[in-house]
Amino acid sequence: MEYLPDSNTRYKDVDYWNERYRTEESFEWFGDFTKFEHLLKQHVGTDENVLMLGCGNSALSYDMYQAGYTSITNVDYSSVCVESMAERHKDCAQLSWLCMDARRLAFPDGVFDVVLEKGTLDAMLVEETDPWKVSEKAAQLLHQVLLEVSRVLKPGGRFISVTFAQPHFRKRLYARAKYDWSIKHYHYGSSFHYFLYVLTKGEGLSPEDAALERRLLEETEASPTDVKFQEVDSEDFLNNIGL
Repeated sequence: MEYLPDSNTRYKDVDYWNERYRTEESFEWFGDFTKFEHLLKQHVGTDENVLMLGCGNSALSYDMYQAGYTSITNVDYSSVCVESMAERHKDCAQLSWLCMDARRLAFPDGVFDVVLEKGTLDAMLVEETDPWKVSEKAAQLLHQVLLEVSRVLKPGGRFISVTFAQPHFRKRLYARAKYDWSIKHYHYGSSFHYFLYVLTKGEGLSPEDAALERRLLEETEASPTDVKFQEVDSEDFLNNIGL
C-alpha cells in the first residue's frame, strides 16, 4: 500500500502524517459517514457545536455538513492537513480548521456540545502490545487527551468515539470518575464490527463502570509496573481496522 509506514511507531509521528497528507487526497478509517450516520443522528443534533478531534483528511466533516450539521470545528496536529482541508473547503463557512495538539486544546471550558473522534485515539495506541494492560506512557497520553475532551464539553455534552476497540478493552480507558461522564456503546458493520462510544458529561459512571475503575485502581496499586518490549514491529493494527 502506498502510504503504509515501515513501522507502526510512525503513526504517532507528525512528520509521517505531514508527508502523507501532501499527496493523499482522502482516507476513511472505520468506514465513511453513511456506515454510522444512523447512530450519530441519535446523539448529535444538527445545530450543535461540534469539535472534530484529529480530523485528518477524512470526508466526515464535509459529509456531516452536507447532512445539515451547521457548526464543526476541525483540529489536527498536522499543519499540512489543516491547510489542505481549509483550502479544499473554503466555501463551507460552517467548517473551520485549526492546527492543535489534542493534549492541549486552545478552547475555553465548556464550549462544545459534542467532541467527535474517529480513529484518533487508536493511532495514539499503535505501539501497545497488550490490549489488557496499556503502558504507563500511553495511559498518561490518553489521560491528558480525555481530560481535555471533558474540559471543553458543556454539561450534558457528548464525547463520541469511533474505534475498532471492543468494550472490554476501551472501557478500561474511559471509566474514570474524573472525566465526569457516563459510557454507552453501539456497534456497526457486518463482516467486522466497529464500535461507537457515547460518553455524556455530567451523568457519571454506572455502578458497573465505577466498579471497573475501582478494580483497575486496585490492580495498579497491588502490582509493580510491567515493562514490555516489542521486538518486531507488527502491522496487526492495520489488519484489524481493515485497510
